[in-house]
Amino acid sequence: MYVNPFLGVLFHWLGGLASGSFYVPYRGVRRWSWETAWLTGGFFSWIIMPWLMGLILTNDLTTVLGTAFRDQPKAVMWIYIFGAMWGMGGLTFGLTMRYLGLSLGMAVALGYCAAVGTLIPPIFNDTFASKLITPLAGNFVLIGIVVCLVGIAIAGLAGIRKEREMSAEEKQKAIKEFSFWKGVGIATFSGIMSACFSFGLGAGDPLKEITLAHGTPKHWEGLPVLVVLLAGGFTTNFIWCVILNIKNGTGREYFSPVTIRESSAGYLNEHGSASGGTSTPAGSPVPLLRNIFFAGLAGCVWYMQFFFYTIGESMMGDYQFSSWTLHMASIIIFSSLWGIYLKEWKGASSRTFRTLLFALGVLIFSTVVVGYGNYLAQQTPATPSEKSP
Repeated sequence: MYVNPFLGVLFHWLGGLASGSFYVPYRGVRRWSWETAWLTGGFFSWIIMPWLMGLILTNDLTTVLGTAFRDQPKAVMWIYIFGAMWGMGGLTFGLTMRYLGLSLGMAVALGYCAAVGTLIPPIFNDTFASKLITPLAGNFVLIGIVVCLVGIAIAGLAGIRKEREMSAEEKQKAIKEFSFWKGVGIATFSGIMSACFSFGLGAGDPLKEITLAHGTPKHWEGLPVLVVLLAGGFTTNFIWCVILNIKNGTGREYFSPVTIRESSAGYLNEHGSASGGTSTPAGSPVPLLRNIFFAGLAGCVWYMQFFFYTIGESMMGDYQFSSWTLHMASIIIFSSLWGIYLKEWKGASSRTFRTLLFALGVLIFSTVVVGYGNYLAQQTPATPSEKSP
């Protein structure tokens, strides 16, 4: 097995860049309801991309999945269930961006997601002490996880300060549907449920073994798992978005070149949020191909976060579960940078802005510490009981 923790950290950073950037293309969608844009992007990220990359980069994907369904049905079931649960988090994650913006929304949701997704697996597997408390390498990994959570908390504090300092007009200008408490409540639920993705990846070990047996290179071993896991996420999102399509009468938007109803708040505009008071009459032209392109681009970018994640995870050695912390830290770093670029922090005080920059520095430092802990683990030969299967 090829193990290189520092190269693995780099791939996790690339995954974080993709995740922190995926919502930006939605700003190019015009005069579509949120549910139409979200499901269109999701079809690319949860169905098209997993199958496309799996077929291209792994060996005998359909045979591997068929073998897994026959020989490891329980594992496949849990991967799918965790994917469906994660889908609830992913579904509300989009709402988090609408109500809190990229910077604050990412910090709150991913704070919960990082803590639950990283610490629960070793606790559940009863390896917390043997992995994180006893060995020196584990101490560094644990310190890095704690530092990451501190960095997320500081980023959240910066977001709260920004919310207090900006006028209502400035908040609405940067984030058209800004609603602090509604956003925090949704972000909390989203973060906890989104951590189920980490559990789904852990449940996918039997599929990884099967695809490796078919000659798939080690760094692509997680791609078949993503096919099942993201299918579960697609199921949840598909059901909810279709319900909204029916409720709001927006099902024809997928094919209609004009708006199908008059709306003052239901359509996405150049900010990737609802119109917020500007009336859009029925029959207004809709850039259908443009909307499909930008929603599809958002979906493809979103998928790439876990494409790079699976590569990075395969290089982390005995502390693969720490990959979740690296992923969360990287997402917040890049989403915060996007928030700065998109002027979501305009109107915040210099003190608040410095707090955000300090948080980003702490998060960067946490990825270095976690990476060093994984490096130390490779320098110390494991006992037979500690070796990975």
